[in-house]
Amino acid sequence: MAAVQQPLTDIAPAQLAPRRSTMSRNDRIWRYVTVALLLIMGTIMIAPFLWLVSSSLKSQVQIFQYPPDLIPNPVKFENYFNALTYKPFGLYLRNTLVIAGLNVIAVVFTSSFVAYGFARLRFPGRDFWFGIVIATLFLPYAIMIVPQFIMFSRLGWVDTFLPLTVPMFFGGGAFNIFLIRQFFRTIPEELADAARIDGCTEFGIYWRIMMPLARPALITVAIFTFLNAWNDLLGPIIFLRSPENFTVAAGLASFRSVQDVSWDLQLAASTAMIIPVVLLFFFAQRYFIKGIVMTGLKG
Repeated sequence: MAAVQQPLTDIAPAQLAPRRSTMSRNDRIWRYVTVALLLIMGTIMIAPFLWLVSSSLKSQVQIFQYPPDLIPNPVKFENYFNALTYKPFGLYLRNTLVIAGLNVIAVVFTSSFVAYGFARLRFPGRDFWFGIVIATLFLPYAIMIVPQFIMFSRLGWVDTFLPLTVPMFFGGGAFNIFLIRQFFRTIPEELADAARIDGCTEFGIYWRIMMPLARPALITVAIFTFLNAWNDLLGPIIFLRSPENFTVAAGLASFRSVQDVSWDLQLAASTAMIIPVVLLFFFAQRYFIKGIVMTGLKG
């Protein structure tokens, strides 16, 4: 039996009125306050970068004048040419890319391999050994410099790229293992069980199933590894001796001398060296954010 249509005269005026927004006045006020605070904090955080870019286009005298001018006058674009030719930054860039590239390859594969064992394999003492790995995060890098230098000097690796690359092939670091392990644990176990029924080995499950699905986490680890290698200063100045082996960070540090510091050239070189990092994050930010978010969905 068809339902009887309710006459319009029986409908209350409140039902005919347009639906109003459920956001109250207090909610709107807090939203505006939140947006304002984010804008203020964002401006404060980006101010040093803006000052860096502005100062890189000034002369040495204009950099230290008071009150400072954000817009340089005149604009000295030649600072970039002079800075990049004052030191062999092409060579430094090549050395840094070689070290960073090897570190990315080593960390992505070795940390994911170890993380798969901690996430999917069951063996005696698994949680204990994973706790030992996580405990290494509390060890400052500085306290390991002396034993590492003694070991690498006896191996004859000082003034080569080996001390900065070879250790990365042994696990890839506790943080990277933890990050990828957490992502592996979000992948349904049924996928691995179906692969085992089809006769796939554990390495096949790791390589053919887990690695493609864990692409966001792997890209996140690759970005972190690249940034660490790009910004690393302590390692290169300790293990590298020859100027032709310097990285970008060590090359920037060599601008400073006891008698004179060319601040205009150093700031221009620093700005130029930031560009690859900004471009890397710009093109990979979607995977970076997804990898960070997905790793916390399952303990």
